[in-house]
Amino acid sequence: MGKSGKYILIIDDEQDVVDLCKDILEMEGYRVDFALNGKDGIKKSLTSNFDLILLDIMLPEMDGWEVIEVLRLNEKTKNIPVAMFTAKTEFKNKVLGIQQGAIDYITKPFVPEEIIYRVNRILSE
Repeated sequence: MGKSGKYILIIDDEQDVVDLCKDILEMEGYRVDFALNGKDGIKKSLTSNFDLILLDIMLPEMDGWEVIEVLRLNEKTKNIPVAMFTAKTEFKNKVLGIQQGAIDYITKPFVPEEIIYRVNRILSE
C-alpha cells in the first residue's frame, strides 16, 4: 500500500509537472492522484481521503488561494495538510500561503530530492 498507505493529491494545471511529480512520489511508495484545475481538485478532495494536497497557485477557473479557502472551510477537508506548490517565489506569497493554512511552500522549478524530503517530513508529523 506504499508509505503507510499515504495518498497525495496534486492540483496543478501543467501536465508535465504533474507527471514528473507523480512519478517521483509513486517511486517513493505513495499513492497519487491529480486534478488539472481547482474545481476538480476540490471535488476529488471531497470524495477521497487524501493525506496531503500539493496545490499550485496559478490555476484556471479557480486559483490556489480560492481552493485552500474552500478546503479550510469544509469539515471533510479542513485538516488535510496543504503544501503550496508554485513558481510564485515572492516572500509575500509564501507568507500568504502560510496565513491561508498551508503547511509548507514548495517553489518550482523543484528538485526531486526536495519534493521527497518535504513530503516525507509533512507526512511523518
